[in-house]
Amino acid sequence: MSHDIRASELKQPIDVAEYLFRRLHELGVRSVHGVPGDYNLVALDYIPRCGLNWVGNCNELNAGYAADGYARVKGVSAVVTTFGVGELSVLNATAGAYSEYASVVHIVGQPSTVSQKSGMLLHHTLGNGDFNVFANMSAGISCAVAKLNDPCEAATLIDHALRECWVQSRPVYITLPTDIVQKKVEGERLKTPIDLSEPSVEAEKEDYVVDVVLKYLSTAQNPVILVDACAVRHRVLDETHHLIQKSNLPVFVTPMGKSAVDETLPNYGGVYAGDGSNAGVKERVESADLILSIGAIKSDFNTTGFTYRVGQLKTIDFHSTMMRVRYSEYPGVGMKGVLRKVTEKLPKLNVEAAPPVSQNKIPNGELDVSKDSPISHAWFWPRMGQWLKEDDIVVTETGTANFGIWETRFPKGVLALSQVLWGSIGWSVGACQGAALAAKEAGNRRTLLFVGDGSIQLTAQEISTMIRHDLTPIIFCICNEGYTIERYIHGMDAVYNDVQEWRYKDLVPTFGAKPDKYKVHQVKTREELEAFFQAEDSSQVSQLQFVELYMPKEDAPAALKITAEASARTNAKTQ
Repeated sequence: MSHDIRASELKQPIDVAEYLFRRLHELGVRSVHGVPGDYNLVALDYIPRCGLNWVGNCNELNAGYAADGYARVKGVSAVVTTFGVGELSVLNATAGAYSEYASVVHIVGQPSTVSQKSGMLLHHTLGNGDFNVFANMSAGISCAVAKLNDPCEAATLIDHALRECWVQSRPVYITLPTDIVQKKVEGERLKTPIDLSEPSVEAEKEDYVVDVVLKYLSTAQNPVILVDACAVRHRVLDETHHLIQKSNLPVFVTPMGKSAVDETLPNYGGVYAGDGSNAGVKERVESADLILSIGAIKSDFNTTGFTYRVGQLKTIDFHSTMMRVRYSEYPGVGMKGVLRKVTEKLPKLNVEAAPPVSQNKIPNGELDVSKDSPISHAWFWPRMGQWLKEDDIVVTETGTANFGIWETRFPKGVLALSQVLWGSIGWSVGACQGAALAAKEAGNRRTLLFVGDGSIQLTAQEISTMIRHDLTPIIFCICNEGYTIERYIHGMDAVYNDVQEWRYKDLVPTFGAKPDKYKVHQVKTREELEAFFQAEDSSQVSQLQFVELYMPKEDAPAALKITAEASARTNAKTQ
């Protein structure tokens, strides 16, 4: 029997896999997503002994989507795949998490280090002896890569990767070879939590930036605040709300920033997205003489096809790693400290009031709720806002739901999850599973999913995982005969935008749900939907509910139509 001298020198030996999973538990992870494979099986044995639960998804792509949704609720998540075939299947989801700043830890069970060094012709490889090719693929969509090939440095690499995942709010990639899983590392390190503090900033430099911001703010006549997604991802919502409340400035959100601001505040003004903005918002934001832009991501769908008309000369950009005041940049000065100090030093401001915001007001032409009235987007999204409850989690799919939710005024504490930038069709079903699981762990907040009939066909299997873990979201499947967003971009009647019609509500019993654990509904008129909203069942979280929600094939939210037209014009110009 060989004797590991290095291990004998450890004060409190602990296996590498246990160290990794205990660190994840420390960060708040309680459930680990993924799919088992022969290169990760031994590592999975450590999950329950570390106080974690194994989810077990239907495939790796769905596991990645679920980890994304879980991370957006809990702050960080973990997904485990096997080498090659498993990890490649999750790449699309990881890229989406990277694009949209979600803290996902991707752990890959690998062949032994001995096998890798000798270039053995193993299954799940390309057959060419290259064991680095898949890690290289993930490197570009990870903010850190930790190859645990040597137990002497494994603990340090794990701590570094997890810190970067948290601080940068982006995925990390960790390899765990089979012969490293049970190697020993120093367990005493676990007594010292991972340092998750923000990178240090030179106080004099930060104070200078604060003074510059205050100079422009104190002389502005009608400044506004615009909050975007990175304010959420980089955890500055407390600082942002303190500024909003103390300054009383009119505040608006972008589509990706939806739910970042308490929409019950009197100075909340609605969604700004260029030409797709809520009524009255475009004029108010674009006429401001100073815009405090917090955590901006100016992508095409987030700006309704790049229809922002806001000049940099009247903008102050707050980001996680830099500040930009008009055309002057200050690298290394993050928004968290600046926001806090600006609020502390803020003088009394004389500013224009925010415009009144529609309280989920249904347009006059859409008030008919008679027996045969079809469910239109113009009617549905404001009406749905009247039904929402405080602290709901709302997941919307790329397509009509992502754009329709702009017209929904949220009660206090609602959390909106969407994938506006990456826009992977089917993301929302997996994300809903992860979000609902995170919600259950945190007290079972009500979780709602709005997904189209085309999108659900890509990832419907995750309803099975929801059933497996006794999750109880309310799933609204918008049945409108295919890919509506694609129809408006190109091919309104093209066959490639059609989908096979499913009996969608039958998916729930098909995936094995017990009769007393679910309810299904088919809703085709406004009268029927009103009956659902008013039923006592619609507010409960004791059962999974699936609603087939029928809408006209060519109906779409106004913002989607504007964005699709802009996208079509952009595509035409580049051809």
